[in-house]
Amino acid sequence: MSSQPITISSWPQAILHLDADAFFASCEQAIHPELKGKPVITGRERGIVAAASYEAKARGVKRGMRLFEAKKVCPDAVMLPSDYETYSLFSLRMFEIIKRFSPDVEEYSIDEAFVDLTGLRRSFHGSYGTIAQKMQKSVEKELGITVSVGVSLSKVLAKIGSKNNKPNGLTLIPGRDIHLYLDKLPVEKVWGIGPNTTAFLGKFGITTALQFARKDEAFIQKYLSKPYQEIWNELNGRSAYPVVTEAKQTYQSISKTKTFTPPSNDATFVFAQLSKNLENACIKARRYQLSAARIIVFLRRQDFKDSGVEIRLSSPTAYPANLFSALREGFNSIYNPRELYRQTGIVLAGLVSEENIQRSLFDDIVKIEKLEKIYKAVDSLSERFGKHTIQHASSMPAKLQAQHEGDRGDLPQRKENLFKGENRRQRLGLPVLNIKV
Repeated sequence: MSSQPITISSWPQAILHLDADAFFASCEQAIHPELKGKPVITGRERGIVAAASYEAKARGVKRGMRLFEAKKVCPDAVMLPSDYETYSLFSLRMFEIIKRFSPDVEEYSIDEAFVDLTGLRRSFHGSYGTIAQKMQKSVEKELGITVSVGVSLSKVLAKIGSKNNKPNGLTLIPGRDIHLYLDKLPVEKVWGIGPNTTAFLGKFGITTALQFARKDEAFIQKYLSKPYQEIWNELNGRSAYPVVTEAKQTYQSISKTKTFTPPSNDATFVFAQLSKNLENACIKARRYQLSAARIIVFLRRQDFKDSGVEIRLSSPTAYPANLFSALREGFNSIYNPRELYRQTGIVLAGLVSEENIQRSLFDDIVKIEKLEKIYKAVDSLSERFGKHTIQHASSMPAKLQAQHEGDRGDLPQRKENLFKGENRRQRLGLPVLNIKV
């Protein structure tokens, strides 16, 4: 089977996927050259591994591992507090570099990008591989971090390429060679295919990406829904996912979580963290003129087990004042005072545009209009003076009881060295300086 290639011309189009290598840990190594080559772990302020350098990964350190477990497998690991502000600056610079090579760039995550290179070979006087290599070298030279790159005919294939040879890898998958990369790739390693779909495909003897790609279209349409039909097309070199260059304008759901240390069973404090999650989620919803028809509330215990509840609302809203009663009800139904909690979370679901909300005869229109004015003022002040300049009383314990940062001296360097006019919440967006390597 593997000797029969998927027949398609080599480069009808070229999509590049760039994935930064151990991004957070690599940023720390770029800022602190003395850490180059050493096992570096970020997440000290949370008590778990947020990111690990490849030196740490080689010793058995994995993301999400508790720090005391990481210390057992890698006693000489350098453990640092996460500095998300600095990582964001690195990300901004990285995307600026990428956009020099193509105007069609999708900022997929803080450390990932999809880039449409189609038709750019003449501009750069070289192959798609040459363009990808130049991009890699530019990022490494200017930021001191490495990235892995895959180039192929579709997003799914490009992502397979970028994962093929990390770190600092470059893999090209032209149409004539697709079968070579899918032959031994487990189907569960394909972007977008989860454990349930893997188990389902296994019932038909489909265990590799190539076996999945080779199934006939009638089978795919009969047994699989649209998302998996699109993945099947992508694996066959037919692009189903365009490179989306515009910033995201809408959401199907919005989630906000907060991990705190040490864990707590103080009901007032845990609810305050949940209340703050709700405020943050609603701020984002109002920014996109969205309202939630449902909210999902969850608490994570110290043993990493979750409990949650979904609440349907009588009317869609993005105003916390309308949601606190439901939030308290949901919290009381899942909170156990005998348990220690380390994380809270909120999901705003069933989001609808404010323009499409149909008010009923039972809605208090006067109250809704008053809340609209209040929250517009709150959002205006937050934009000017920083988020949570004004916050609800139920969230105050989360602010007054310092946790997660500073209780163990775990402030990242950027927060220890403030410039004139800066404070803990408002700082200058200083660029990352060019790093020569």
